Amino acid sequence: MIPVFIFYLHVVAAVYVFTRRWQEEGYAEAFLAVGFMALVFFVGWSVATFIMKLFVGQAGFGKFFDRDAMSLTLLTAIEVGLYYLYFFGRKRKKRLTRA
Repeated sequence: MIPVFIFYLHVVAAVYVFTRRWQEEGYAEAFLAVGFMALVFFVGWSVATFIMKLFVGQAGFGKFFDRDAMSLTLLTAIEVGLYYLYFFGRKRKKRLTRA
């Protein structure tokens, strides 16, 4: 159940980023942003799975929080920080320079 929720969060985030970038900068930037998110997701999932294999067995902490769910949770936590800096950090810099 946890992986389904995490996949759903990624789909919602991709739609949000696409719509926001499309309105601000056009279609090309919107597709690039979603492509960047997909690239980070697929590469990050592989790396997170590799890290979890080193520390946790296949069973994990039970039926609903196995190693795959743990790797997706780790990936999502890292992505939140990365996407915040990438997508919202530029606006923060603009606000600081205007004042």
